[in-house]
Amino acid sequence: MTPPPKPHPLLLGDSGTPGAASPTTARLLDDIDWSETPLGPPQQWPQSLRIAVSICLNSRFPMFVWWGPSLVNIYNDAYIPILGKKHPRAFGRPARESWSDIWDVLGPQVDTVMNQGRATWNERVLLQMERNGYPEDTWFTWSYSPIHDDQGGIGGLFCACTEETPAVLAERERDRLVREAQDTARTLETWFDHAPGFVALLRGRDLVFEMVNEAYYQLVGHRDIEGRPAFEALPEMRHQGFEEILGRVYDTGEPFIGRGLPLSVQRDAAATPQERFIDFIYQPVRNADGQVGGIFVQGYDVTDQVLAVKALRDDDRRKDEFLATLAHELRNPLAPIRQAAAVARSPAADTQRRTWALDVIERQASHMALLLDDLLDISRISRGRLVLRLEPVELREVVHSALETVRPLVERKNHILDVKLPAQPLRLNVDAMRLAQVLSNLLSNAAKYTDEGGRIELVAGQEGDEVVIRVRDNGIGLEPRALAEIFEMFSQVSSALDRAEGGLGIGLSLSRGLVGLHGGTLQADSAGPGEGSEFTVRLPGSVVVGASAKQPDLSPPAAARAGRLILVADDNPDALQTMGALLEIEGHRVELAANGEQALAAAQALKPEVAVLDIGMPGLNGYEVARRIRAQPWGADIRLIALTGWGQAEDVERAHAAGFDHHVTKPVDLDALQELVGA
Repeated sequence: MTPPPKPHPLLLGDSGTPGAASPTTARLLDDIDWSETPLGPPQQWPQSLRIAVSICLNSRFPMFVWWGPSLVNIYNDAYIPILGKKHPRAFGRPARESWSDIWDVLGPQVDTVMNQGRATWNERVLLQMERNGYPEDTWFTWSYSPIHDDQGGIGGLFCACTEETPAVLAERERDRLVREAQDTARTLETWFDHAPGFVALLRGRDLVFEMVNEAYYQLVGHRDIEGRPAFEALPEMRHQGFEEILGRVYDTGEPFIGRGLPLSVQRDAAATPQERFIDFIYQPVRNADGQVGGIFVQGYDVTDQVLAVKALRDDDRRKDEFLATLAHELRNPLAPIRQAAAVARSPAADTQRRTWALDVIERQASHMALLLDDLLDISRISRGRLVLRLEPVELREVVHSALETVRPLVERKNHILDVKLPAQPLRLNVDAMRLAQVLSNLLSNAAKYTDEGGRIELVAGQEGDEVVIRVRDNGIGLEPRALAEIFEMFSQVSSALDRAEGGLGIGLSLSRGLVGLHGGTLQADSAGPGEGSEFTVRLPGSVVVGASAKQPDLSPPAAARAGRLILVADDNPDALQTMGALLEIEGHRVELAANGEQALAAAQALKPEVAVLDIGMPGLNGYEVARRIRAQPWGADIRLIALTGWGQAEDVERAHAAGFDHHVTKPVDLDALQELVGA
């Protein structure tokens, strides 16, 4: 059986299922070699473009994105009928090329958006198109909104549109029928049954429902409303402004047009009210004597369109907030690093002060590395690229690792930390490092958002087929609406901002993602502000029956290992010199190479025991140097270690394929590197 095609990473359908929406345009998106277009590969697209395209392709409302100077056209399946025979050629092509027949109308509005950043709005505009090989009159309602690129400029525009041709033609037909056969209820009822959108006819001063079509029932629920006054049949409509609008239309005989108005509707007595958004018209209907005798109601449920536009704006706002937070969090450690470096260089600094300065630099650099690691992890989870390394491990070891990370913060704030673990060993089949990362994040948050001298508890145990770990505190607590929001990307609870001690607002989102990869859940609970919080981790089916003894570490102490001949290659002079100096301090003999050619020549001449090679070197990169070393008889026994800033799963696989024994990401942990060198 042929496996189903992989969904494009920009697509998310119903219930979060990748690829469930827009199958036709999704295939076009995958088939196009974007590297040959002005947009370049999708992986390099600006975040704003990726968000706009994702919203567009996952919507069932006609939408498109035009990007770049040539206005490259990307649209969704719902937009295909509007294009007619211009599809699929129009996908990925300049917009002006596809719509040359109406560019005299569209062009000036596009210029307004792209040059001035002002959104446009067009309602029921007549356009004479040749989309099917012949001229035809069409009517459209659309808006153009600017999309900003990562530099703050206008990179393109977003359009949500409605073809109103059926509605316009239907309204013309309606007027003709009302004029020619106003008293023929059967003819009007037949038209109602085939009318686009929701339709109803209200008769008399009491606005009694005389006719209602199926679309109207879908909007308000299948209730018994025909023959009943409107606000008796639909009592929740009172006090939403519709009584006043209908009364004004009836009294003045002037129609009313509403666009995107909110409507709270309760589909049945037991249902929770739902907020919908509607476009509609209240058209007065006159009797033979010319007096208003009723009101004709016609409209469309445009909730999807309104929410899509709102989501786009919210995503844009969250992106701006995140970038500001990221800049703040990266500048914070940079300041003490620069200041500590100045102290270390000062001739007046004594040994103690220089040692202190170096500790500051190391601590702040580690903080920056953690920020970047969190960003990379959340990106890998969202793209399904993070791989767990599952192995049986005792829960006590995982908790101990988490406590080591968070203990300095807990002690600094004088908290009481109470840890309660099962008396019997409890072993789990988990990624120990990732689970410890989750627990340390929860404990760290508890410490940050609890006043000094507070109490924090970590309680773990087995409940049925689940291992349950709870982290409780008596800190600031959470409002009910915040219980869901805190797990969103870049979320910062407003009441906790003055207590936060740094972070990008992705820790809980990352933690929930890591727990989810284990097949578990992470839930937050709080009795309210000032009442503390509890976070519960559940790992279903993860218990390993029995407890195997931990294998002793038989490797010799680092101090007992013999120094090795090591080749280090890196095109960054500072990185090369510092790495060489650190390895020499550890007792190794080190040869330095500034590029791939020097590294290959040195390896052939010296036959080192270990080679630490940077990947991104000019000329011969690290992969090619490794391949050429392995191709020689003398290169089979050299231990090759890849040192790189690229840490994705495919980067590790590529390093092993080139002949490397180990893959280490920058900034390197010296203790870990020493273990690899001396192993």
